[in-house]
Amino acid sequence: MIKFLDLHKVNARFEAEFKNQFQQFLDSGYYILGKGVSTFETNYANYCGTKHCIGVSNGFDALVLIFKGYIALELLKKGDEVIVPANTFIASVLAILEAGLVPVFVEPDVDTFNINPSEIEQHVSTKTKAILVVHLYGQLAEMEAIQTIANSHNLLLIEDAAQAHGAENIKGKRAGDLGDSAAFSFYPAKNLGALGDGGAITTNNEALATIIKQLRNYGTVSKYENERLGVNNRLDEIQALFLDVKLKQLDTDNTRRQTIAKGYLKGIVNDKITLPFYDDSNNHVFHQFVVLVEDRTAFIDYLKKEGVEASIHYPIAPHKQKALQQYNNLKLPITEHIHKHCVSLPISPVLSLNDATNIVNVINDF
Repeated sequence: MIKFLDLHKVNARFEAEFKNQFQQFLDSGYYILGKGVSTFETNYANYCGTKHCIGVSNGFDALVLIFKGYIALELLKKGDEVIVPANTFIASVLAILEAGLVPVFVEPDVDTFNINPSEIEQHVSTKTKAILVVHLYGQLAEMEAIQTIANSHNLLLIEDAAQAHGAENIKGKRAGDLGDSAAFSFYPAKNLGALGDGGAITTNNEALATIIKQLRNYGTVSKYENERLGVNNRLDEIQALFLDVKLKQLDTDNTRRQTIAKGYLKGIVNDKITLPFYDDSNNHVFHQFVVLVEDRTAFIDYLKKEGVEASIHYPIAPHKQKALQQYNNLKLPITEHIHKHCVSLPISPVLSLNDATNIVNVINDF
């Protein structure tokens, strides 16, 4: 069986360095917000091209802290509307609600699956104060067009970059440095994944960075001095050490993902399969390689029978989830079609090219 994702194999490449880092961690006797976190924050900010990186507990908390930070700066207030892609993981929507804001669902582009700029324009109201873009599956949204809209309506532009570590636009600017702030997840399956939970916020706004550093640590400005109503959303020291090891390999791993994706795009010639859009640039780092298939169940069963494990990202659109019953009556046909027919094929830096070729052959015989 070709696994959808072999995380053990992904991380085995770093085992010696992990053990070395863990030993240093044990020897240090410093386990919370130590040198490991600050070093990773510096290195990841440099990698993304931003002035600031704040390590936090996970990607969801990163988004919530961004919204709460803007509320503290009085750039947002509870009840404000935030435009969000309808086609996303539910965490994007939950973070908006957690901060006391109101999500406004916008349909994606039919080719890229990312939020459609022309649809954004149609949903801006006097209550709209921010746009949350999601670089879905690792492909950058159309940030220049969206930035123009944000500027024309004086809106904050926030990136949910949880799937797009290292993705670059045509000017060489990376995800995390394409809006006013960005949230990253380091969930183990991500392109840059920890060995547990982790997340980060990047921004060039010093005031926002300062407030988020306080908020993630009980609202603390100095030891036992709490200026704000904060939370405990700190990045774990050992995860920061592991992430710093893996960061050095990220660009190479993304190139490998692109190589596999190009092989799929060139090799799959089955008219039952709709392939993803890719312009052959670095704007897509293929966190997932997602195809559309009319009969998804039959396709996945066929792949399993042929020894290929597939997955679905995501089977139910956020506005159709029971947890979001207040939005269940929304009609979002493009989003609903994608969620009904999408299938994710195996793609990772440790997937062999031979296995990738076998997957192509199996799919062409479907």
